[in-house]
Amino acid sequence: MSNMIIQSLVVGAIQTNVYFIMNKETKELLIVDPADEAGRIAEKVREMQGTPKAVLLTHGHYDHFGAADALRKEFGIDVYCEEHEQQVLSDPSVNTSPMHGLSAVLKADRYLTDGQQIELAGFEIHVLRTPGHTTGSCCFYFPKDGVLFSGDTLFCESYGRTDFPTGNSREMTESIHRLLRELPEDTAVYPGHALNTSIAWEKRYNPLAF
Repeated sequence: MSNMIIQSLVVGAIQTNVYFIMNKETKELLIVDPADEAGRIAEKVREMQGTPKAVLLTHGHYDHFGAADALRKEFGIDVYCEEHEQQVLSDPSVNTSPMHGLSAVLKADRYLTDGQQIELAGFEIHVLRTPGHTTGSCCFYFPKDGVLFSGDTLFCESYGRTDFPTGNSREMTESIHRLLRELPEDTAVYPGHALNTSIAWEKRYNPLAF
């Protein structure tokens, strides 16, 4: 029986999914891709009566990290990101913040590597680097809970854009193939935008499926 509770908010101009992953037993909580509206996100944390432990970023575009620094300061928690994403986070011309009328940068507290296994909020998390949308895009896989947070790599019957700086269509295809090949079919997929899906569904309907 999983101890995981997953709730979400849709925030920001590009309707980004922000996820709240809470341990039922300890009430420890992780925030995935706090895109914008830090006040709303903090209110959701309080509504869930959770204790934030970390922010997890699937990649370094502004529409996924816009509220990260405010939440880091409010709750005294670290921001985690894949190591190859440092350039994206630190360069407004790469992290798309000018598209939102801003020139924003962010420095993560902890940089992760492909294949790394970490434990946060009582959950075992596997870091899967999935370049294509950006060079340091990653997915967070919770094997014991059968859940993947896929950011802008894998969408329901689709996949992330590859025409932004550091994007690459060949790498995107390879990343999608990796997810569909390596993960169990009953894995629930929570993407950065739009509807949830599953690995089984994407094996059948994703345009990049092999």
